[in-house]
Amino acid sequence: MAEFDALRFRQVLGHFPTGVTVVTGSHEGVPHGMTIGSFTSVSLDPPLVGFFPMESSESWKAIEASGRFCVNVLGADQAELCWRFAKPATEDSRFTGLSWRPSPLDSPVLTGVIAWIDCEIESVHTMGDHLFVLGRVADLDTWDGAEPAPLLFFRGKLGGFSQHD
Repeated sequence: MAEFDALRFRQVLGHFPTGVTVVTGSHEGVPHGMTIGSFTSVSLDPPLVGFFPMESSESWKAIEASGRFCVNVLGADQAELCWRFAKPATEDSRFTGLSWRPSPLDSPVLTGVIAWIDCEIESVHTMGDHLFVLGRVADLDTWDGAEPAPLLFFRGKLGGFSQHD
């Protein structure tokens, strides 16, 4: 069997657009967060969602220790937040100068996100070099402003969405 081409795998899968989220948590009073594109709805009854952080993520380890997390769905005007939470940094620098409020489960809800989903960790499973985190939804809401446009990731770039009837 020929050696698998991981670069080609990433390139081809980059043709599938994904929404962009920042998963946040608070452990011992310190906010933590990371950009996640691999987020999905899992079940309506019970209400479950999931996402796939890197197994080596320090941000995830801190969030996991709290037993809960909040998924912040980014809008088309929030590319800076995507990159802020995607690049390696200390949690302090990620939240410096950033406006947020605590969710009902005490995880950061970033100001201006188009939706947020507050969860308790149901289970965590190893999936190759990533983990699959299953969360039970405890609370959620959407932004009450004008019609929100999502931030999308496609072929290595961020962009918006235009709707056609």
